[in-house]
Amino acid sequence: MSQIQILRRRRQVSADLVARFRRIPVANVSDCMMRITAGGPRLRPMHRGGGLAGPAFTVKTRPGDNLLVHKALDLAQPGDVIVVDAGGDLTNAIIGELMSGYAASRGIAGIVINGAIRDADTLAASAFPVYAAGVTHRGPYKDGPGQINVAIALDGMVIEPGDLILGDADGLLCVPFDQAEALLAAAAAKNDQEQDTIRDIAAGRLDTSWVDAALQRLGYASEYESTTSSIQTTSETTT
Repeated sequence: MSQIQILRRRRQVSADLVARFRRIPVANVSDCMMRITAGGPRLRPMHRGGGLAGPAFTVKTRPGDNLLVHKALDLAQPGDVIVVDAGGDLTNAIIGELMSGYAASRGIAGIVINGAIRDADTLAASAFPVYAAGVTHRGPYKDGPGQINVAIALDGMVIEPGDLILGDADGLLCVPFDQAEALLAAAAAKNDQEQDTIRDIAAGRLDTSWVDAALQRLGYASEYESTTSSIQTTSETTT
């Protein structure tokens, strides 16, 4: 039988690393992680807008119960992201206005709920980052069981305590602690490359020759060029 556990976090990404990742779109980081890692499309921002970045403070709880989430709010440090695996169930809300307000007052960077929230209008007007899978007016139970600072998984995305959690309008991403430094360099380079592309588009000099090269390499046949040639020949003949 699993124990109710409240554990200490053994390591976490540094504040400097968090700040440097904060400037990079989540999509750029995701691309550098081979596009196979994600927190699931159901987890959407419930707040007014703005990014999320910080070390994970994980909670695993019975669906519909927030007892251990309350404890996490007291234990988490400023800058932490509380990530709650509530089984993805949307029957009962795990947090609402009161708990998110308390978290913000303690300097928590944000809350992720694999489950539902309530007080949606208030949270939507707030800048405090909250991500969740849905909304319901039905409140939570407070009986447990649950665990704090254990490994959790959201739609296949494994999160260890202290891993880096990133979020923006595109969704959520976990960067494993051991990979964060290397991924930062790759993601920053990717972002610089995309900024160059944006400038090329604005200047009308975007090189799209790679598209035809890829099609040729993959063996796709195209009638577009032959059709164009036929039209030109017919026009010339008519003239």
